[in-house]
Amino acid sequence: MYYKIGERIEECTPKNFDHLDYQYIAVISTEEWIQTNNKFSMGIEMEIDPNEITDTHAKVNIDSLTGTFSVPSRKNTSGPKHNFAFALDEKGVVFIDDEGFAARIVDNIAASKKYINPCLERFLYDFLESIIHRDNKIIEQYDSRLDEIEKDVLNEGSTDSLKELADIRSELRDLRIHYGQLMSLSQELEENENGFFKDDNERYFHLVFQRVKTLHEMVSSLSDFTSQIRDLNQTQLDLKQNRIMTVLTVITSIFMPLTLITGWYGMNFEHMPELSSPIAYPIVMATCAFIFIGGLIFFKIKKWL
Repeated sequence: MYYKIGERIEECTPKNFDHLDYQYIAVISTEEWIQTNNKFSMGIEMEIDPNEITDTHAKVNIDSLTGTFSVPSRKNTSGPKHNFAFALDEKGVVFIDDEGFAARIVDNIAASKKYINPCLERFLYDFLESIIHRDNKIIEQYDSRLDEIEKDVLNEGSTDSLKELADIRSELRDLRIHYGQLMSLSQELEENENGFFKDDNERYFHLVFQRVKTLHEMVSSLSDFTSQIRDLNQTQLDLKQNRIMTVLTVITSIFMPLTLITGWYGMNFEHMPELSSPIAYPIVMATCAFIFIGGLIFFKIKKWL
């Protein structure tokens, strides 16, 4: 698919890319790029293998700017990514995409945007903006999920919450890496080393950089929040163990003198005068009850129970 950048993004069928009176957008497959890349006159032989695309980056060449996009799916951040490549110069941009992800973005821009000052820079701004335009809501959803997990941890919830926390932490890490790469790409475009863009239009890429930077900071903050929740869970576990140890210590302290009495009168010596007294047994029972009740009262006053 080929498009003309004008007041609207419109489909076209250019024949000679060297003598166009407008800037263009091309969305083609890897096979089409191999067969037709010479007609774009960018002076590059870029070999594309979608299976080998792993990141988002831009590379400055003598007569062009090339790179790749690896965009996490917003439905499953840790799942398969949308991978495609691009090449551009002052005449236009070519997206090499077998999946159709870039084509959908271009179609959405064509259907919804109308330009006062049509230019390649403004289109690239809209393209990059389309990649991140829903991310604020996604990050808010992560924030809400983390709030629920924090409440669950405070209420000594199940281990399912901790598993979800680990999944969220992994997804946030993927998003943070993605935003970091988008920041680097937008900076590369803003630097305009090859002079493809007008100086007044470089501000578009700075705007993208600022917005991606904000998202990066928000995700970093949520990532720190996951660490705090994990530490909170460990603190809750430590408190629970401390309570158990306190109860065991109190029980041991109360029954230790009772065990001593039991051991003392279990020695079966012949000359123990209190054994022949008819009130010896009630006295021992009363003493044991006093020790037990007194221990409970003592530890209650000390707030150990």
